[in-house]
Amino acid sequence: MNKKIPTTQLAPKLKISKILTGLWQIADMERDGKSIDLQAAARDMQPYVDAGLTTFDMADHYGSAELIAGIFRKSAGEDQVQLLTKWVPTPGKGTKEEVRTAIQRSLDRLQMEQLDLLQYHAWNYADPAWLDDLFWLQELQEEGLIKQLGVTNFDTAHLNMAVQSGIRIVSNQVCYSLLDQRAAGPMTELCLKENIKILAFGTLAGGFLSDKWLGQKDRPVDQLDTWSQMKYKRFIDVAGGWDPYQQLLKTLDRIAKEHQLSISNIATKYMLEQAAVGGIIIGARLGKSRHIEDNRRLFDFDLSEEHSQEIQKALSQFLPIPGDCGDEYRKPPFLTASGDLSHHLETMPPPYPTEKVSDDRHKALSGTIWEDLAGFSRAVRKDNRILVSGTTATHREKVIGGKDPAAQAHFIIDKIEGAIQSLGGKIEDVVRTRIYIQNMNDWEPISRAHGQRFGHIQPANTLIRADLVGEGYLVEMEAEAVVS
Repeated sequence: MNKKIPTTQLAPKLKISKILTGLWQIADMERDGKSIDLQAAARDMQPYVDAGLTTFDMADHYGSAELIAGIFRKSAGEDQVQLLTKWVPTPGKGTKEEVRTAIQRSLDRLQMEQLDLLQYHAWNYADPAWLDDLFWLQELQEEGLIKQLGVTNFDTAHLNMAVQSGIRIVSNQVCYSLLDQRAAGPMTELCLKENIKILAFGTLAGGFLSDKWLGQKDRPVDQLDTWSQMKYKRFIDVAGGWDPYQQLLKTLDRIAKEHQLSISNIATKYMLEQAAVGGIIIGARLGKSRHIEDNRRLFDFDLSEEHSQEIQKALSQFLPIPGDCGDEYRKPPFLTASGDLSHHLETMPPPYPTEKVSDDRHKALSGTIWEDLAGFSRAVRKDNRILVSGTTATHREKVIGGKDPAAQAHFIIDKIEGAIQSLGGKIEDVVRTRIYIQNMNDWEPISRAHGQRFGHIQPANTLIRADLVGEGYLVEMEAEAVVS
């Protein structure tokens, strides 16, 4: 007899099923102008709820997903389902009214008065607009339009930065699978510390972690059928290629046969048992393929320690996916369906306004009170040289990062990077940094933050103990860059 689907208490007023049904494939089904019957698609959500899979995950850009879910919720009953959605804004500066408009659009589509969980995506941490959006979203939460706030594709440093700045975040939805173990390290440690749940997507790697692909020959990305397959084939290639991937499938198949289960069952069960994971998201093509009973079987068996060790041995043959969670959307290698951001973004605006001073001199301004008070620029470019002023964790009237020295340091480096981007450079152009710290006991977390961000280029650096101007500031940095 099948067990009841376990749930996760995501927050005091929000309980979700451990397996969430992802609706991103609706956008794929509507590709190239194809239309689907919204009413029929909504009816096809009922078997999931009947099976105890009551939580659905979607986004404002997943085609008609919010409309379909809203139709279903209206007919099925408001208390029968949990509808989690995302807001993925276009990069650049926005306003509080634009944030309100985006949230109201999702409310209208979903036919709800309060979103169960709104998950936010940021494109460019060097542009502090993402912090403005989160603070405004929290204000809308306090107004009652949003029940809980989550984020999606956040890396460890910026999730911590948001939390330390007072944003109440209950979840981070990230790619997390046997092929992609980035979330297993510092991200899991942070989430356990702050009681944040990981919502794992990509656990089946677009279907690559299934019986269907066992023993199959390698296929190039441009010969695959769906966006998901194109995306996760890039993960396979970066992780070491087809041979270690096939060896992993063989290991999973051997374990699956002992339980009379599928490769997908074993791959999914392993991820369900990872620390901090509150749920896994399995995609559905409404009206075409369900796999409901197959998913329910995940709770009819347990993986032995021996089997877990076999899987870990197979994973040791892979190369780690580069970077931290979400980096595939922010820096090369872009592990997306297209291999770049062309189907996500049209442009990436500069983080800060710039002004031409003379033919060979430009300045960038970040808008802090200190720039006006003391009469300086955030950065100045003369010819191919960019000089960034001493920078603290100031954003508008707020100190970002709270009392966490590493969080303050990461935000400062974001501001430095934003100024350099605005003047036509990139972080790799930095040749010197100087760090001023208020408390010598903070040298290590600040230095580690510097190492995380600059370790791949190792600029010249000086660290100095100094009294800092302004209450609450733990660190100040300046930088010099030469644009190649």
